[in-house]
Amino acid sequence: MRTVVQALAAVVAGYVAMGVTAALGLWAAGAADLPGGFAAVLAAVVVMAAGGQIEVTGSAGSLAGTQGELTAMPLTVTLVGALVTGALFLRPLRHHAVAGTAELAARAAALAVLWLAALAGLSALARHDFRLTLGVGDSQDPLADLFGELIDAADPTVGFRTLFGPTLGHGLLWILGVLLIALLVSRRSPLPPRALRYQEAVRPAASAMLLLVLAYVAVGLVIGLVVAATKGHAAETLAVLLLGLPNVSWLALGVGIGGAWEGTVDGPFGLPMPQVLDAVLRGGDGTGLSTVDLSSLAAEDGRAWWLLPVAAVLVLAAAFVAAVRSPARVRPWRHALHLGVAFALTMLVIAPLTLVEARFGLSVLGIGDLAALGGEVVLRPEVWRTVGLALLWGLVAGFLGGLLATRARHHGQLPADPGAGAGVRDRRPGA
Repeated sequence: MRTVVQALAAVVAGYVAMGVTAALGLWAAGAADLPGGFAAVLAAVVVMAAGGQIEVTGSAGSLAGTQGELTAMPLTVTLVGALVTGALFLRPLRHHAVAGTAELAARAAALAVLWLAALAGLSALARHDFRLTLGVGDSQDPLADLFGELIDAADPTVGFRTLFGPTLGHGLLWILGVLLIALLVSRRSPLPPRALRYQEAVRPAASAMLLLVLAYVAVGLVIGLVVAATKGHAAETLAVLLLGLPNVSWLALGVGIGGAWEGTVDGPFGLPMPQVLDAVLRGGDGTGLSTVDLSSLAAEDGRAWWLLPVAAVLVLAAAFVAAVRSPARVRPWRHALHLGVAFALTMLVIAPLTLVEARFGLSVLGIGDLAALGGEVVLRPEVWRTVGLALLWGLVAGFLGGLLATRARHHGQLPADPGAGAGVRDRRPGA
């Protein structure tokens, strides 16, 4: 019973944190003025943040049709929910020396079941239809008036629904992934006895990767706040920070190490921040997708080259932290291997999360689109290029971090003879 209560507390806290973050972001974006749909939009944002899928629906009368698609994760909301839920999942274990496999499985199962139940409830709320007014009824254009008559007085509707099956399936993978990552990055939480042999190889590198991705979010937050305070459009910038800050920050990490994304922006919709990214995506020749990498961003704004040295400094810092937290007996080449694998896996997880695909179109009699309502935004990572470069960066940074760590006192070590001050011995179990 106690396990269930603790799991319920973690689930409630996680969803409350996600809901508050999403509500503030939507309020900054002006969604509070939506006619009767704010609660449904809020529920939809939280559902998407937890891995759920939303279907765009529409109706435009008997002679017209609408098409829509939306695939995106508001990663600020996702990150807040993951941090809160993971921390509360680990909290009851903090005083345990060792946790049995059965105990951890029971705790994870209880939390996952409650999480999915809450996700199902939110999914039921995440549905709404909005009526779009094209404004053609008062137009002086006879063709526009004709379109208005064809699509029932020019008032098409667009809405959204939750796809329950994919939402619950992806939601289960999401929560299990959060719990697994929480166990991997925690330096003090207990593990099952059979897993203890792996913690020295896995946990220092995993916790360093968490620090790396959070450092990028922190840098992005500072830059965003400066932009909001000095460049105008403060509300729009705050909306991006509260909804999609990691989407931009983690893309900057990938681009900084040489990775790439591809995509396009067509129509009135676009990416609100940063403007250089929107400019690159709109800069295609109309025959294909634009490539987003260091060179294409720097062609629009030379300051993009700063992403390279920033990546070098932060990745090396993460490698140093991982090496310092590892036992002294671990050689630099092992640090390189550990960090290379950890960085590659990290990019394999976070790069696909930055995917954005949004399309909406209105057609009459099956031919043509009304350009005022049609649009497309696509941003896809080139996953294997980015993951491969992360592996190389991790190998090099891990080796250098291991060399730098030899000059620092490793965690858990004391001089073997305090009086003489010479020699060290590793006091970790099994050393």
